[in-house]
This record gives sequence, structure tokens and C-alpha cells, in this order.
Amino acid sequence: MISIRKSTMADGPRVIDIWRSAVDATHDFLSAADRQDIEREVVAFLPAAPLWLALDAAGTPVGFMLVHEGHMEALFIAAASRGEGVGRALVAHAVQLHPGLTTDVNEQNGQAVGFYERMGFRRTGRSERDGQGRPYPLIHLRHESAD
Repeated sequence: MISIRKSTMADGPRVIDIWRSAVDATHDFLSAADRQDIEREVVAFLPAAPLWLALDAAGTPVGFMLVHEGHMEALFIAAASRGEGVGRALVAHAVQLHPGLTTDVNEQNGQAVGFYERMGFRRTGRSERDGQGRPYPLIHLRHESAD
């Protein structure tokens, strides 16, 4: 059973662990230098960000998302918890709060693209570079609840 709650500063170390685990499992397309740069940014920002945490039956955080003004900025699931419905639970929570939820996904992360499409997101556009100008194309998505 997955439960969802808001994060606190005390969750910071676990959130960083989840991020590292998820990125190591899904972002093999990142260059080593970009991976290090992104991690520095994440470590400085993520612990204080207003996140939604997904907790397993024991109450341990196993995934998180960041939603800002109806846009899902981040969704990361611990590698050991992938395929257990954690991402689905977080996305369902976000869509309930924000019908017409939008998000962006790295084009090279085929598993994530498929996940979002199965969750009811449709492609609305594409960018050649990520939000920091790095050469990682993004696919822009919108949940079909907006239609």
C-alpha cells in the first residue's frame, strides 16, 4: 500500500538517495560531467523543495514528485521500487490536484516516455535541449484530462 504525504527538511537525505538511485537506473544517456553538474544542483535545491513523497507500507519514502503551478517538474522512484505502482500513485495524486497536468520527459528515457503515455499523457511538443540548455531533447506532455 502506497501512501502520499508532503516532504519535510528531515526527508532531504532520503530524497537525494531516491534521486541518485532513479537516475542511475534510468538516465544512462547523461554524460558523466552533466550527471555530476546536475547532482550538485539537485543536492543544493531538492531537500528544501515542496515535494510529495510516496511511502511504502513501512513508511519509508520510495519516490517523490515536485509539482509547481500544474506542471510536474520532477518524478523519481527508487530503483528497488520501480514497477510497484509508486509512480502511478504519485501521478494519480497530481492529476487529481491539477487536471490537465503537464510535464516534460527526456526523449532518451524511453521507459519514462512509455509510462507517461500509459498514464494518459499526450505529446504536445518537443524541445531540442533540456531546461538548462543541455543537449538532451525533451518531449512536452499534457494529461488528457485537460481535453
